[in-house]
Amino acid sequence: MTLQPGERIDQLYAQNVQIIQSPEVFSFSLDAVLLANFPRIPKRGKIVDLCAGNGAVGLFIAGKTQGAIEMIELQERLADMAQRSVALNHLEDQITVHQLNLKDSLQVIPSDSVDLLLCNPPYFKDLPTNSKNPNPHLAIARHEIHASLEDVVKVSSQLLKMNGRFAMVHRPERFLEILQVMQDYRIAPKRAQFVYPKAGKDANILLIEGIKDGKTDGFKVAPPLITYGSDGTYTPAIKELLYGRQ
Repeated sequence: MTLQPGERIDQLYAQNVQIIQSPEVFSFSLDAVLLANFPRIPKRGKIVDLCAGNGAVGLFIAGKTQGAIEMIELQERLADMAQRSVALNHLEDQITVHQLNLKDSLQVIPSDSVDLLLCNPPYFKDLPTNSKNPNPHLAIARHEIHASLEDVVKVSSQLLKMNGRFAMVHRPERFLEILQVMQDYRIAPKRAQFVYPKAGKDANILLIEGIKDGKTDGFKVAPPLITYGSDGTYTPAIKELLYGRQ
């Protein structure tokens, strides 16, 4: 496998997946691992990884399903890294990478055809007052420069089948906005989970799941997840997600 300058190969031991990373462009974080483990993964059907980055989420769920996985990633270099990681893990028959703006997803994926859509989108609004990373790759990944939260949810709703499921990782401070936008586009919020850096600290990660055209009742909040213990190491729950059961 040919690596470009600045790239390395990392491994998610829990899923026995290798992934090409570069801090110059993008490296997956705990957010991707949490998202890949949040919803129930269908055994078959069609799954879409929207805002795929270097392909982390799609790669992490591949071993849990026989379904076809389609990745959508805007940035050419990241899409190329994702494609090479797919080949590195011998998953070319299961995973397809599309390099295009998520708003153009319906050019390659039919509407009303997706069973599960996962998304790790840019978290921050593209406002003049928001300082952005000078690295354009990181700025695009973190800020809504090319696609807003509304764009993400609108396209997700168009792609999903009736009763298809939507799962997203985001920031807790946008929770109420996310609930409203999901309902605006016919995705009924069904489950949320908050992730806390340490006990006694405010949540810093939100996981949320919804069903297209689902009933509006029955919303649940899952038990909290805590990332680090008092000794500064990962808690047992997080260690299991990263390294598997020891």
